[in-house]
Amino acid sequence: MSRNKVAIVTGASRGIGAAIARELAAQGFAIAVNYASRRDGADTTVEAIVKAGGSAMAIQGAVQDTADLDRLFAAVQDKWGRLDVLVNNAGVGATAPLDQIDAAQIDAAVGVNLKGMLLASQRAARAIGPDGGSIVNVSSALAAQPMPGQVIYAATKAAIESATRVLAQELGGRKIRVNAVAPGPVETDLLPLNDDMRGYINSKTPLGRVGQPVDIAKVIAFLVSEAGGWITGQVIGTDGGLRL
Repeated sequence: MSRNKVAIVTGASRGIGAAIARELAAQGFAIAVNYASRRDGADTTVEAIVKAGGSAMAIQGAVQDTADLDRLFAAVQDKWGRLDVLVNNAGVGATAPLDQIDAAQIDAAVGVNLKGMLLASQRAARAIGPDGGSIVNVSSALAAQPMPGQVIYAATKAAIESATRVLAQELGGRKIRVNAVAPGPVETDLLPLNDDMRGYINSKTPLGRVGQPVDIAKVIAFLVSEAGGWITGQVIGTDGGLRL
């Protein structure tokens, strides 16, 4: 258990982010539940954590906005006085073939997925104390197994994986481990599945099922735990073997 330790989870109002927040809380972390616009979902996540005996607060902020990020990290410092873990989960999709994409789509995806991850990691590296800590970035199976129409999204996720390896080298001397997880299809409200889609994914996945948010959350909980203390600079495929 990680009693008295503190984690920020970005984009934690629903789906994978909410599951990560709840799982880390169950492991003893106090949780800053960051959200961009869905206050009701963030409040629901906080309520679930507090009801289970944990400590959490919801903090609004767009990760690509430096003022919002400064406010987020200051609120964590004011409430708990420390930071041990950052999970860069916030992300936006962008689906369009090359001849249909526009600059606004590129700016939005790069802004949240890559710029937001780098800016939040920068602030986390400054906030994590001398005992060290952990940063986990959420990538995607599409970074290594891209699909037509996903050029923007796949590019941002591939950049995240490259940045993960660089930051692991930069921050290792400060006892800060940096890893990434790369989920395959995960069933959330962002990925509603009909029977045909579910059957197709099941047939292509060695473990024979679609991923659930808790599958990703448990891997992240391991990576930030003492049990994962010798792991850094890695991208962990969390896809049931889909990319084999």
